[in-house]
Amino acid sequence: MIEAPPTLTISTAFRRPTEAQILAFQRVPSGFVVDAMLGGGALSCSIQPIGGGRDLFCTAAGPALTADCGAADVLATFASLKFIVPGDMVVSAFAAYAGCAAAGDRLVGMMKNSGAAGFVTDGPVRDYEGIVQAGLPVWCAGLTPASPHMSGPGSVGFPIQIGGQEIETGDMIVADRDGVVVVPYERIDEVIQKLSHIYELEQALDAEVAQGLKVPKWVEDYLSSDKTVRKD
Repeated sequence: MIEAPPTLTISTAFRRPTEAQILAFQRVPSGFVVDAMLGGGALSCSIQPIGGGRDLFCTAAGPALTADCGAADVLATFASLKFIVPGDMVVSAFAAYAGCAAAGDRLVGMMKNSGAAGFVTDGPVRDYEGIVQAGLPVWCAGLTPASPHMSGPGSVGFPIQIGGQEIETGDMIVADRDGVVVVPYERIDEVIQKLSHIYELEQALDAEVAQGLKVPKWVEDYLSSDKTVRKD
C-alpha cells in the first residue's frame, strides 16, 4: 500500500547572499545582468511586470524564496509567508498553468507586509487594482479572475523550474520592466565583478550614440572582412 504523500514540504536549509551582495544588484538593469552572464539567466518573456508596469513601479532585486505550487494550487505560496526575510523575492512555480490565478491582492498584500521585495510567478494573477494598491512589484503571466485551490501538495525552499530556468532559494533575482533574471548563488560574486565592465561599455556606447553614431566600427570591420561576401 502506498502512503499518501505530505501536502507540504519545507526546506529550512536556506542560503542567503550577504547584504553587500544584495545591495550590488539594486537598480541594476536586468539586461546588464544577462550580459554579465554571457546571455544567460533570463526567464521566459511570458513572465512580465503586471500591467506592463504602467500602474506599479516594477523594479526589484533580492534573494529568491521559492515556492513550488504546481498547477492551480497556492498552498505553498501561502506557506512561504512564514519564511520571508525582508528583501526576499518570492518566486512561485505554478507549472505555467493559465486556468486560474497564482495569487490575488490579499496574498500579495501579506507578502508586502512580511517585507518581500517582489513576487514572481509563471501563472496569472487576479485583483489587479488591489495589487497595485498593495504596492508590491509583481511579475506574472497575465490576469484572470479565476480562483485557485489551496490543498497542495507543494513545497517551500526547494529548487523550482520556472520560465525556462532553475531557481534555488538564495539565488539572486533581478527584475524590471524588461523581465526577470536569475543569478545562481554560486555565480553572484562573478556577476558583480563583471557588472562594472558592462556599465563602462554601455556608457561608452551611449555617449557615441548621443554624439550621432550611425554604424558601429565593428560592423564596418565585419562588412569589409572576408566573412562578408558582396554580390552585385
